[in-house]
Parts: sequence; C-alpha cells; structure tokens
Amino acid sequence: MVAFCLLLHFEGRPSGGASGLAFWSAAWASSTSQNVFDPYSLSHVLHGVILFWLLQPFADRMSLSWRLVAAIALEIGWELLENSPWIIARYRQDTAAFDYTGDSIVNSLGDVASVAVGFAITSRISWRASVALFVAFELWMLWLAHDNLTLNILMLLHPVEAIKNWQLSGIVSP
Repeated sequence: MVAFCLLLHFEGRPSGGASGLAFWSAAWASSTSQNVFDPYSLSHVLHGVILFWLLQPFADRMSLSWRLVAAIALEIGWELLENSPWIIARYRQDTAAFDYTGDSIVNSLGDVASVAVGFAITSRISWRASVALFVAFELWMLWLAHDNLTLNILMLLHPVEAIKNWQLSGIVSP
C-alpha cells in the first residue's frame, strides 16, 4: 500500500481534497473523488464482487486470503490506470464529468478498501445474493448519481450522447 501511495504521488495525485480531509462527498461535487469515500465507492464495492467471482475458479489452488490479495492488486492496477492522464482526459471528454481531475490518494485508498469490502461480503453470500447486491447497488447509484458501474464502462468504451445529456440533467448545482 505504501508503494501504491508513492506511485500515486509520483503520478501527481494530491493527498486529499483542497478543503481538507473529509469522509464523504456527493456525486458531481468538486470534491468527488477527493475525499475518502463518495458515491463511486459503491462501484468499487462492485469491483470486489466481480473480482471475487473472476478469481473463484482459482479457489482450489489459491486460498481466499491470496485471492483477496490478487483482487486488491488488480484494483490497484485499475486505480493507477484510472488516474492516468489518458483516462482522466477520456472521462472529461466523453462523460458528464467535465471537471474530473482524477482521484486523490485518500480516495484511491478508499476505493481499494471498498473493493476489499465487496470481496469479503461476496465471499460470505451466495451467487444469487451477489447478483441481488450488484443490481441493488447499480440501481441505487443510478438514482443517487445518475451514474453507475455499467454506465461508467459504457461511457468510457462507447460514449452515448443521450446518456451524457441525461446524466447532465441530474446534476444539481452546489
């Protein structure tokens, strides 16, 4: 985790938000992705769900603890990619996140913690409960932020102007 923080630092990520360390920020606020958690933390919980099931085929050769380590390593890789200039520019150009500047270090740590929580929960529930959790979080995010993991992936890979406009219609000015 220390190496991860150092890599983020050398990538130019700030340690926290401009207004100091806070635990939560609303979606589409200037502090989104700057505090420990934000609505997108729910998407990172879902990363943990997905990574649990992607690593499940290795259960006979790899303990649950090592699969969690692998999931965290994969999430750290995503966090480093997500905070690269290329992905930040893509978010700003092709999504409703016009002022997105990347995650702070504390937010990236919160995202990794969210993955661990999603992984841990999923390791204790059935696949049906995992699907229900996934759908519930996606719907909650859709209501809360006009965004979710599914739309995030879609808008990064194949932006849809109608979705972007719909997302913009849900942004409440601070």
